[in-house]
Amino acid sequence: MTTETVQAVRFELVPDWEKCPAGEAHRHEDVADVACDSRDRVYLHTRRGDRVMVYAEDGSFITQWGDGVFSMAHGIAIHDDLVYCTDNVDSVIRVFDLDGHFQWMLGTPRQVSDTGYDPRRKAEIHHNETVARAAGPFNCCCNVAIARNGDMFVADGYGNARIHHFDRAGTLLKSWGEVGTGPGQFHLPHGIALDNDGNVIVCDRENDRLQIFDPEGRLLRIWTDILRPTDVTVDKDGLIYVSELWRPLEPGQGSFVHGYAEADLPGRLTIFHPDGTIAARWGADSANRAAPGNFIAPHGLAVDSKGSLYVAEVSGSFGALPGRLPRADCLGHQIQKFRRVG
Repeated sequence: MTTETVQAVRFELVPDWEKCPAGEAHRHEDVADVACDSRDRVYLHTRRGDRVMVYAEDGSFITQWGDGVFSMAHGIAIHDDLVYCTDNVDSVIRVFDLDGHFQWMLGTPRQVSDTGYDPRRKAEIHHNETVARAAGPFNCCCNVAIARNGDMFVADGYGNARIHHFDRAGTLLKSWGEVGTGPGQFHLPHGIALDNDGNVIVCDRENDRLQIFDPEGRLLRIWTDILRPTDVTVDKDGLIYVSELWRPLEPGQGSFVHGYAEADLPGRLTIFHPDGTIAARWGADSANRAAPGNFIAPHGLAVDSKGSLYVAEVSGSFGALPGRLPRADCLGHQIQKFRRVG
C-alpha cells in the first residue's frame, strides 16, 4: 500500500474484514456503495445480484434484502433509520427501513428526462458526452445526500448534468447545473455529500474536480487536485473523504478537462481538510493495484461513528469484465475497511 510522505491522519487496513455468508463467495462481484447506520452496522449495495447486504462492525454477516427489486445498484445513504438506495438504470431512489421493508420511492422506474443521453453511441471522451442538455429529475441518477432536516440532494449524473434539491416529502425545490466544464457545469455529477456547514459537495467525475455549493446552489469553490472522483463523505471532524476512480489509457476513458492522460492513472483515496489541503492520500499504484489496501475501482465510501473508513469498489465491472485485470485479482476488492490510527 503506497502513501504520500506526509500524513496528517493515518489509517491501517483491517485485513479480510468481510465474512461472506456460506455460498456467496462474492457472488456480488461489485459493491457499488456502502453506508453505516447509527449502530455502526455496515450496509453494502451490491451488484450481480443486486441487493443490500448487512454486516456487523467485525465483518460478520447479519442479513440481506432487496433481491429482485433493483436493476442496477448504485448509491446508498442512511438517515434517521431510513435507507436510501439509488438505482441508476431504473432512475429512481427507493427508501427502506433498516430491515429492508419498502417505504416509498422518488422517481418512476425507467421514466427519464429528455437530455439526449445515448450510452450506446461510441464515445470520443466518455459516454456522458451524449448528454446534450440538462433537464429535470431523473436520467440515470447516481447518489443522494440527506440533510439534517431530511431534505434530499441528488446527483443526477450519468444521463444528466444536474443537482436536484427535494424536501423530505419528495417535493422538488430547486435544480442547478448545466453541461460543460465551466464553473457550476458538470460532466457526470456522481457522488454527493453535505459538509458540516450544510454545503453541498459534488463529485464532478469526468471533469476531475469537486464543486462545492451552498444549499441554494451558489458555487462557493472548486477543488481540482482530484482524479475522477466517484464518492465523497464527511466525518464529524469535517474531514472530507474522496474515492478516485482509475483512469485507464483507453478510448472512452478520457477527461473532459485534461483529455487523455500520458500514463495510466490508478485509483486512490484522498482525505482533505475543510480548507482543501490534503490530510492523507494513498493508492495510486499501477504495479500493485490489486494488493490489499490499494484500489482497483473505488466507487463508494462510508465512515462510522468510531472513525473507521469503508471503501466499496466496482472491481468486477471495471477490472475483470473489460479484461483490464484477471478476475481473481478483482475478487478481493469489493469492500475494504480501514481503521483510523492517528
